[in-house]
Amino acid sequence: MLTLTCPNCGITAEETEFHAGGEAHLKRFGPGSSDSDFEKYLFMRENPKGVHFERWRHVYGCGKWFHAARDTMTLEVFGTYTAQTSTVPQEIIDKIQDRRPDWQVSAAP
Repeated sequence: MLTLTCPNCGITAEETEFHAGGEAHLKRFGPGSSDSDFEKYLFMRENPKGVHFERWRHVYGCGKWFHAARDTMTLEVFGTYTAQTSTVPQEIIDKIQDRRPDWQVSAAP
C-alpha cells in the first residue's frame, strides 16, 4: 500500500485517505480546442513502467489536490508537492536520480 504525505496539510497516511486523479502536468483542453487536441487530452495518457507523476486529492483530510512522484513498479514514493507547482521540484528530481541512476531528467514534466 502507498503511504503519501499531503504537502498542503502535512498529514502522512495510507492511500485509502487519498484519491488518485491521473497523470500530473497535463495541458488541459476544453471548449474551443480542436477535436484532435481534446481527444488527446481525454484519452492519451502515459502509463510508464517506472517513474510517474500523478495527481492526488486528500479526500479525508484537507480536500486539496497535490502531485506525487512515484515508481509504478515498486510503489516507492519519491515525494509530493503542491498542485500549483508547474515543474517538479529539484529535490524530488535529485531523489529519483539517486535511486534510479538510469532515469533521465527529460522524462520529468
